Amino acid sequence: MEDKSRVLIIREDTFLKGEIRNGGRIEVFGYVEGDIAGDQLIVQPGGRCFGKVKVESADVRGTLQGDIFVRQLISIRGTGEVTGNVKYGKLAMEMGGMLTAEMRNVPPSISGDLDLAVDKGKAVRITLQDLSALDPDDAAEQLTFTVSQVRNGFVTLATDPARPVDAFTQADLEQGTVLFRHDGTDEPRASFAVVVADRAGATSGAAQTVNVAVRS
Repeated sequence: MEDKSRVLIIREDTFLKGEIRNGGRIEVFGYVEGDIAGDQLIVQPGGRCFGKVKVESADVRGTLQGDIFVRQLISIRGTGEVTGNVKYGKLAMEMGGMLTAEMRNVPPSISGDLDLAVDKGKAVRITLQDLSALDPDDAAEQLTFTVSQVRNGFVTLATDPARPVDAFTQADLEQGTVLFRHDGTDEPRASFAVVVADRAGATSGAAQTVNVAVRS
């Protein structure tokens, strides 16, 4: 019987950066970035796993990239893609699965609840829980957000809070210097849209809207 205490499930809405040691079964539906060591790694469809991986076996139905060492069997399903420095005992691959030694630039993606609340006419700090960029191969200062479609306020930096900005970095977010300032109108909602790009120019795709509730 499987030891439930050694089962780690990374759900679809979970973004984990860090280190997993001595894992039993590690099942990834969401996003994992870092060093992973355990018995069995399962990357589900839509799951993304990046970093240094050392496991007994792996079942890949999503994306796995990095320095990969699988002592026994790595199974790459039809929806799976494995890239990087890959070493394994045995390999099973379904039609449609991909295995390549070439490391690829991973386009950034946007995470966070994309939801703020601000007092009328005031400013609120945008936290990493509100908005963040995910990218395993670029540093925070190399990830640039572009702002558009701003309504009933503006995005600014704490260093000059009266001046609107149309761009900021992940490093700015991590330092807590990105703000949204409401313009004082009676509208109960405000918003802005963002796209994030990495140093190679790859982007997160279509602009995503950050909604702002205005408290009177």
